[in-house]
This record gives sequence, structure tokens and C-alpha cells, in this order.
Amino acid sequence: MVKRYSELIKFKTFNERFNYLKLTGKVGAETFGYDRYLNQMLYKSRRWRETRDRIIIRDNGFDLACEDYVIFGKTLIHHINPLTLQQIENMSSIIFDPENLITTCLDTHNAIHYGNELKEYVVVERSKNDTCPWRR
Repeated sequence: MVKRYSELIKFKTFNERFNYLKLTGKVGAETFGYDRYLNQMLYKSRRWRETRDRIIIRDNGFDLACEDYVIFGKTLIHHINPLTLQQIENMSSIIFDPENLITTCLDTHNAIHYGNELKEYVVVERSKNDTCPWRR
């Protein structure tokens, strides 16, 4: 079954979207082996960086495009349908297709791939000098 962004966003809750995307990978399982350099070259390309920026803007920078899930760290772009080595070698259009891309944080991305437990999002009230411990 090919999954699509337009189907994903029909799910209203974060957990429904997460379950739609969840894979059954194992930590340490080989993805591209010695050919991993190919996807690293892809992710450093100008075309990828431009695509990445467009997806983050489309999703308003929210985890799985869910409004209440602000990303407070590294923002990743997840391929809804995992890429194959052949797709990367041929620079297939699916790599850059917005229907195959979603914004995630690192924890969500790892949970999608490896079945990690999702961490509960906690909204922390900001206060004056909360980032400066000696001024509290």
C-alpha cells in the first residue's frame, strides 16, 4: 500500500497520524549499507534543501503537521514511503514529492522507524529569566 500525505492529514489526531506512518524496522538494521553515502549526498543537495524548506513551511513546522505539536529541536523531513537504493541512484521524483514527505522531530521519526515509544508532549509555561538559572 502506498501511503500519501493527502491521506495522512485526514487523520485528526497525532496518534492516528503516527499509527498510519509506523514502520516495523529494527535499530541497527542495515538500510543502505556501504551505499549510505548516496543518501547523505542527497540530503546535502540544493534540490533537497529547497524541498525540505517547502515541506516545513507547508506543515507550519509542526510535528506530523499537527498544530499542537511544536518542534523544539532538530526538524526532520520523513519519507512517508521509505526510499530504496534504486530510487536514490536514479534521483526518482518520489524523493521530492510533497505527497511522500512530512515534517517530524527526531523522537517521532525514530519512533516511526523503530517502534520506540512516543514521548508525551509537555507544554512548559515560559517565565522571565527561565533560561538564566542564576537570575531566578
